[in-house]
This record gives sequence, structure tokens and C-alpha cells, in this order.
Amino acid sequence: MSLESVRSFFTEHAPDIDVLVTEQSSATVALAAEAHGVAPEQIAKTICLRVGEEIVLLVAAGTARLSNRKFKDRFSAKPRMLDAGEVVAATSHPVGGVCPFGLPSPLPVYCDVSLRAFGEVVPAAGATNAAVRIAPERMAGLVGGVWVDVCE
Repeated sequence: MSLESVRSFFTEHAPDIDVLVTEQSSATVALAAEAHGVAPEQIAKTICLRVGEEIVLLVAAGTARLSNRKFKDRFSAKPRMLDAGEVVAATSHPVGGVCPFGLPSPLPVYCDVSLRAFGEVVPAAGATNAAVRIAPERMAGLVGGVWVDVCE
């Protein structure tokens, strides 16, 4: 279901982008980098966070680390990671396949500036063995992403 919702998203909004499904898992940054032949930092990881009562998605470079100080300065709240069940409930995507595409209902999406170092990034696509190749600016545009600087 999750992979299909992502495929439907791209069919409707960006038919020129193919969802890439691999035989090997791409559920972690290291596995995804290996599966897609890119550097780990080029993987666009999506983190599902609770900020106060709101659930948000943060997309960042694969090796970037969330800075609690920067995050709190930007959002006036401490980020709290959702557990796996909460992630699936909010996104319909399994942990390791979470992405800002094909969501069951809109969530605020924030794109960390760490992604701008690359002409192309590789975010997951709703399954632990699926991804897309996309320019960071285009990804942000497709999902209504707001650029932030919250990682180290």
C-alpha cells in the first residue's frame, strides 16, 4: 500500500521520476547508499518527529545529525522521535521507507539545508527497498517543503 501510494504520487505530480525498487534492502543510510551507488550523505533520510502536539517530517542528508539546539531555536520546542507504530500511523510508510511522498494526509515537511550540497539526492519511496533520484529543490517543491537549518 505505501509503495503504491508513492507510485501514485509520482504518476500524478512528477511522471518523469521513476520509483526504483531494488532486491536488496535500503532501510538504512548505509544500505541505501550501497544499493543506489551514491555516498551516504546523498541519501535523503526522512525523520518523523513530534513538535509539541504536531507531527512533522524532516528530510536531511544521510550523514547529517539533528541539532537539538538549532531545532529548538527554529521551532521553540524540543523534537521527539515517534516510535515505529506512530510513524506508520502518521505516514503509512514503514521505518526504513519513510518519505514525504504519498502520505495519507498532509504533514508539514521541512528540508534541511544539508541537502542543498547535492544536485541529486535519494530519498526512500514508501518501502524498505524503494527510492527515487531527485534534485533537492524539486523534492521540496513537490511536497511543499520549507527549508530549515537544524542539522550539524
